[in-house]
Amino acid sequence: MFTGIVAAIGEVRSVSGGGGETAELRIRGPWPDLETGESTAVDGACLTIVSCARDGTFAATASSETLRRTTLGRVRAGAKVHLERAMRLSDRLGGHMVTGHVDAVGRVVSAQDAGGGTRRLVVEIPSALSDQVVEKGSIAVDGVSLTVNSVADCTGGLLRFEAAIVPHTAAATKFGAIRAGAEVNVETDVIAKYVQRALGRGPAQGLTLEALQAAGFVGGGRER
Repeated sequence: MFTGIVAAIGEVRSVSGGGGETAELRIRGPWPDLETGESTAVDGACLTIVSCARDGTFAATASSETLRRTTLGRVRAGAKVHLERAMRLSDRLGGHMVTGHVDAVGRVVSAQDAGGGTRRLVVEIPSALSDQVVEKGSIAVDGVSLTVNSVADCTGGLLRFEAAIVPHTAAATKFGAIRAGAEVNVETDVIAKYVQRALGRGPAQGLTLEALQAAGFVGGGRER
């Protein structure tokens, strides 16, 4: 489990394997105390460390599913990646609950300056995830916890959401220089997934007021 507060930007040193099968990524990070078997989020994807060195370099294996469902299937040596170590139960939850299980690869539609060092980021994702993305809810983009400012349906079975990149996030992540057309790993809020599952509804169906009342999440004119 992670918080979506990126701790460092690492560099991919090498990628071996791939081609639809598993691949080993060797990444240089800042932590000399990493341990084999530890979980680390790489651009939002949870990977298990299989070897590590005292200079912070570690190797992790990405499965065929991870390569297919995330941008790691196209990552190359020299690429910069967001890194976060798994949270401890005693840690502050500064962002939100992030599992590291990426739902889809999104595309950056625009990344514009909004004044005061803030950037306005618009990302396009499959509309099948629409029930799990709500205004003022949380979402992880390349492992970074962001607040959804607005959501809008668009043509072609796609959904767009907007989030603000504040100056600290712009400086501490790759988002200070991200441009339109970039691919990003997107993970929706895990709580929304469980609510949807509890209601027995598919990803393309909406969570209506009637459905929420029937499931006991809303009733008698007030939230329970």
